[in-house]
This record gives sequence, C-alpha cells and structure tokens, in this order.
Amino acid sequence: MHVRMGIGYDLHRLAVERTLMLGGVKIPSERGLVGHSDADAVLHALCDAILGAAGQPDIGELFRDDDPRWEGADSRTFVQEALRRTRAAGYKVGNADIVIHAEQPRLGPHKQHIREAIAGLLDVSPEQVGIKATGNEGLGEIGRGEAIACWASVVLVPLQ
Repeated sequence: MHVRMGIGYDLHRLAVERTLMLGGVKIPSERGLVGHSDADAVLHALCDAILGAAGQPDIGELFRDDDPRWEGADSRTFVQEALRRTRAAGYKVGNADIVIHAEQPRLGPHKQHIREAIAGLLDVSPEQVGIKATGNEGLGEIGRGEAIACWASVVLVPLQ
C-alpha cells in the first residue's frame, strides 16, 4: 500500500436565519450557509478529499441532497462515514490541509477552534491539520460576501 492524496472543494451561498457551521464549529454570524444539510462547506470539502483519496464515491453520490435522511444533517456524520470507508480500505488520515475563502465573518479568531475540532473528528493531533482563512479582495460572490468556499487536501497513510 502507498500513501494516497485527495482534494475536495465546496461552496455555499450565505443567507439570514441560518447557522454558520465551519469545520463542525458554530461561528457567530448574522448569516449562515444554505444547503440541504447543515451546509458546512469545510466538512463537505474535507469529506470529498478523504473519499477521493480512498477511491470512494463523492459526497454528492453518498449523501444525495434529494434524500430526506440528510435534511439538516450534521456534516460530521458525512466525515465519519468517509473515515469508516477509509479504514475499511486499509488507510487512515496522515494530515489534512484546508483553505477557507470568506470575506465575512473574519475567521482568524476561530481558526484554532476549527483546527482542534477537525483534529478530534479525524482522530489526529492538531499539528496534522492546517487551517488557513483568506478573503477574495472584494472579487466574485465570495468577495461580495454572498458565499463561502473551501478547498481541502488530505493525505492517507496505510494503517499500521
């Protein structure tokens, strides 16, 4: 078995009367992400990165947005299933690196909490999780504060 790498991407629009969840952490904000589940773009991108590295179907195939079971679902459930599939394939997460694109709210004060939450979910140390937050300098839907996007990469290593 060899080391495997996967990438994931997700983008959700922002709306009032939604809770903003990023990396399994509730972020104080007047608006949250819109989606069938809790719309946690960080965990959705992370899930796709894990699934891709493990050679599994993507999040949209496994957790269809027209399936009522997933309406309002906690996205940690999706990551847990991706990890179950990864272990069954003989791998575990070696590290994860995540970039969150958002103009508002400012995420600097929340990065460590997100990092620790994701490390706990992945059963790795916080040093094995990178979290970066960046804006879009006023450009596009992210720059106008209409959406938040996330890129995630994951390295899987063989189980010992």
